[in-house]
Amino acid sequence: MKKLLLLFGFLVVFATNVNAQYKTSSNYSYSSHSKSTYVNGYTKSDGTYVQGHYRTTSNSTNHDNYSTKGNYNPFTGRTGSTAKDYSSEAYNYGSGKTIYVGSKGGQYYINSTRNKTYVPKRSTSNIFGF
Repeated sequence: MKKLLLLFGFLVVFATNVNAQYKTSSNYSYSSHSKSTYVNGYTKSDGTYVQGHYRTTSNSTNHDNYSTKGNYNPFTGRTGSTAKDYSSEAYNYGSGKTIYVGSKGGQYYINSTRNKTYVPKRSTSNIFGF
């Protein structure tokens, strides 16, 4: 029991120190809703192992995702690079491809391996040319 308590105390201190090293800079911000979900590691159908990681909890926009420009991921120390939904930069993603809208509102194109590649959202009037 004593060893278990000691281990728990070490983990709490370690987790606190890990989070302390990822300070936001003045140019970037943490996710505005800052709710994270841990995704367990898994093996893809092609045999590639994807390591467990944290991601922002799903919602209807990418504005608060760790991977979006202007945001900072406190778990990896990286800044986002994906354009924000409905921004002028969003129109560069998948340019020249037909953009489809999924049943939950996500926008994607079909890549060369015939898989969906999701892109930042654009105005639907501009997707379909109306």
